Formats: sequence, C-alpha cells, structure tokens
Amino acid sequence: MHVRVAPRSRRIDVLQWPVIGSFLRWRHARTALQISLLAVSLLVVVDGLLASHVDPTDFATTITWVHYRGLLVVALLAAGNLFCAGCPFVLVRDAGRRIAPPKFAFPRWLRTKWVAIALFAAVLFCYELFDLWALPRATAWLVLAYFGAALAVDLVFTGATFCKYLCPIGQFNFVASLCSPLELRIKEADTCHTCRTVDCIKGTRSAETPGVVLQRGCELRLFLPSKVGNMDCTLCLDCVHACPHDNIALAGRLPGAELTDPRRRSGIGRLTKRWDIAALVVLFTFGSLMNAFGMIAPAQAVEAWISRTFGFASEAPALAAVFAAVLVAAPLVLLGSGAQITRQVARDRIHSATQIAVNYTYALVPFGFGVWLAHYGFHLLTGALTIVPVTQRAAINLFHQAALGPPMWRLTGMRPGAVFPIQVGFILLGTMGSLAAAYQITEREYPDRVIAALAPWIALIAWLAAVALWILTQPMEMRGTGLLG
Repeated sequence: MHVRVAPRSRRIDVLQWPVIGSFLRWRHARTALQISLLAVSLLVVVDGLLASHVDPTDFATTITWVHYRGLLVVALLAAGNLFCAGCPFVLVRDAGRRIAPPKFAFPRWLRTKWVAIALFAAVLFCYELFDLWALPRATAWLVLAYFGAALAVDLVFTGATFCKYLCPIGQFNFVASLCSPLELRIKEADTCHTCRTVDCIKGTRSAETPGVVLQRGCELRLFLPSKVGNMDCTLCLDCVHACPHDNIALAGRLPGAELTDPRRRSGIGRLTKRWDIAALVVLFTFGSLMNAFGMIAPAQAVEAWISRTFGFASEAPALAAVFAAVLVAAPLVLLGSGAQITRQVARDRIHSATQIAVNYTYALVPFGFGVWLAHYGFHLLTGALTIVPVTQRAAINLFHQAALGPPMWRLTGMRPGAVFPIQVGFILLGTMGSLAAAYQITEREYPDRVIAALAPWIALIAWLAAVALWILTQPMEMRGTGLLG
C-alpha cells in the first residue's frame, strides 16, 4: 500500500485552524450547510413554480444561474468541493434512507462516468436550447428532478451511487476540484499502517447494536491511505469524523498536482487507464468553450446558417450540430492530431495515439477551469447585487406584500468592462496551468525528447486560449442581469 504524506514542516491543516477548523470538526457541520442550501433550494422551487412563464429576473433563475454557479466556481478555486459537501440532495436522500434503506449494489458494468457524461452534455444542451436562464418554472422543475433522481437512485443502491456515477453537477465539481488548493489526506503513514479497523472506509457501528451505524465512512470508496487528490471526493468529511486516530487533515497542496500523477489511486485506479474520466475532462474543457460561445452573436449566426443550409425548421438540430462540432469533432481532431504528432516525433512505438491523447487530456483541466471561472465570474460580478431586488420581489410574490421593501432594481454589479481584465487573468492562469501540466506529462513520458513531444500540445493549448480570449471580446448576453440596470 503506497502512502503519500506531506512533510510536517510544510503541511497546512485547515481542520486545526481556529473557528473554521472547529466548525468543520463539528459532527453536524455538513448538516448545517445542507440545511442552508436546502432552504435556498425550496425557495427556488416555490418561487419558480409561482413565477411567470418567462422571467430572467426572477429569484429562481437569478439565484440558480447567476449566483449559485458563480459562487460554485469561486468556492472550488478558493477551497474545494464545498457545494458537494453541503449538497441538499444528499440530506433528503439520507432522510429517505431512514425509511427505506437501500439493499442493492450498483451494477459493476455501470461503475463508470459514461452515463454522467451523457447527462452533463444533456444539461448543457437543454440550457441553451430552452433558455433555462429565463424560465423560472423549468428551473424549479430541474431542481425537483435532481432531488427525485437522488432519491430514486440512492434508495435502491447503496453508497453514494448518484454522486459518484450519475450527478452532472458532481462530475463538474470533481474535475474542477483537481485545481483546488486543499485535499483530504492522512497525517501519519505509520498510524494507518497499524490501524486494524479502517473506520475511514467502513464507518463505525454501535457496540451494543452492531447493525446501527454511528458514523459512516467514505461512501465513494476512497481509502485515505491510497487516496490521491480530489477526484470523486465530495469533501463530506465523513472520513474525518470516523477516524478514531484523528489522522486526517484538510491539507494544502499544489493545485493540479494530481493531473500528472501516474500512480494507482483508491476508488479510481490510474487516470491514464480511465478513458471515461478523460472523456469527462474533454467535455469539461470543450463544454466551457461551448457554454460561453452560445452567449455571443456569432453562435446565433452559425446556427442560422446551418438551419438555412439544411432546411431545419427548429433550433434543436442546428444547435445539436454546433454541439457535435465543438464537443465531439473538435476534440477528436485536435487531440488526435496532437497525439499522432507526438507519437511520431518522440518515436513512441509503445503507446497508441489514443493512449497518448488520454495521457495529455488531463493537462487541459486548468484551462477549462479558467474558462468556466471567466464565464461564470462574469455573470456573478456583473450581477452580484441583483440578489437584493430579486429577493425583495420574491417576498412580494410569496407574501403579496413588500415585506422587504420595493425591489431596488438599480442594484446590479460591476460593469462588463471592469470585469474583462479579471476574465483575461483567469484564462491566462488556466492556460499557464495547462502548459505546466503538459510539460510535466511530457517529462514523465518522453524525458529524452521533451521539446519535440511537447510542441504540438503547446500549439493546441495556445490555440484554445486564443479562441477563449476571442469569445471574451465579443458582446455577451447578460441573460437577466443586464435587464436589471
């Protein structure tokens, strides 16, 4: 069993910090976070179902598509997977399991990311096709669908099946958290070597009633001594509470370090052998460009041209063609070409072009995260203060009186021009992170031909960065926030 432990002198453990650490070590910290997000979710559902059919300035749409998404990526950048830690779907699922405990294990042949990838792509597609950012009722039903799916799956299958294999939001968070500055890891290797109970994975049970679980272990099957990085970790801290030796830290680390780590890791295996996770990274990266591209005028022009050329009467086929080009054709051409060139110049006769493409795909994560930050950060910063008027308006809709005063529609946020340098900064930081990861992968795989083998990936990442910067220079739909000014 391989154990990775940071040197004591350089270790940061947030769990030992005053106030924050005390709160996180509290057994009910996650429940408190979940109740808070559950309350917001219920407000979104109630307000959305009562709202008009089309309203981009409604509480449900603004909180969901502006503030939630923006705060999600900020939390991932600053700390880690906090929104999975406070996921209200899990709170409702846990309540349901007290009534109807699950009895079945998820089928082994489904324990991959392929279904989640399809669901992730479907959410991106439906968001653009139906303009969910302007549909409070549809947004409310989407939230309810998440609750229903979590219940339906996890009342049948044990563990965190929905989180690990199906949840689109969770998959987004898992990939983005690879760039987060914190991770759960063990403190002392010797302590784990001598541990005989492995409560971090099994949980603890009552001595008087063995069937009663006092504290569950990791439901995502990440065994801490052989855990590497944040992939599949919901930051629930169940392992922290279960460990009888207080041997788990929420430690600081170099963001993205695990992207180039070839070791086998608990619950996942080797990233280089996980084509499904590589495909998820491709969707995460090129989906960031597609999601931003869909908000600028050239995207509508391309869709209109496709519809005229092929005689499509509705938007769906044209939009599907754009999605297929960006999410399927472009990755196949770009990654395939880069892999073929690297294979030739490095004279690699051991790895196939497909394996080389998989190896280098993980280097794209920082760039993709930079694009998501630039995009969602734009909406959050330009519409940060809209939470005030939309909440005031929600109070009027729910209680039929201005309990919080009349909506202050003049409150919006930063001007787009002021946000642009921040967006450029995120793109450049992500690009530099991807270049660094690509270099480390090349040094690992082709130490004797680093420059030649790396060249196509420098070109690919630079080209993607140029595309992202071009998108940022285009006028972007405000999608609700601009209407509040």
